[in-house]
Amino acid sequence: MAQEVSEFLSQNPRVAAWAEALRCDGETDKHWRYRREFLLRNAGDLAPTGDAASTDTEEAADAGSGTRSRQLQQLVSFSMAWANHVFLGCRYPQKVMDKILSMAEGIKVTDAPIHTTRDELVAKKG
Repeated sequence: MAQEVSEFLSQNPRVAAWAEALRCDGETDKHWRYRREFLLRNAGDLAPTGDAASTDTEEAADAGSGTRSRQLQQLVSFSMAWANHVFLGCRYPQKVMDKILSMAEGIKVTDAPIHTTRDELVAKKG
């Protein structure tokens, strides 16, 4: 899938620039590669199209409403929560976990670290 994402971005420079603007400072290439895939899979109409003529329409829609901005903020937040869960072992309320795991279906993460939860540590000592 990583090859498909790279190929898609090379053919859609506006989308590539849009996605790159969402990368966090200090985010490793590995984390970013997977989080970018998460963002692209779930962006829907939040990502720009490859059509330069659609820019005026998108900007007009953005000017009239903060809805797209809120949706983008939510998507970025979900992508970060998912990456934190996968790479750092963070846990979130069950509703959030269900949402981010369903959004990430089909993303194959290789070399993800294996984390031991607090509950697993307590169970071992008990």
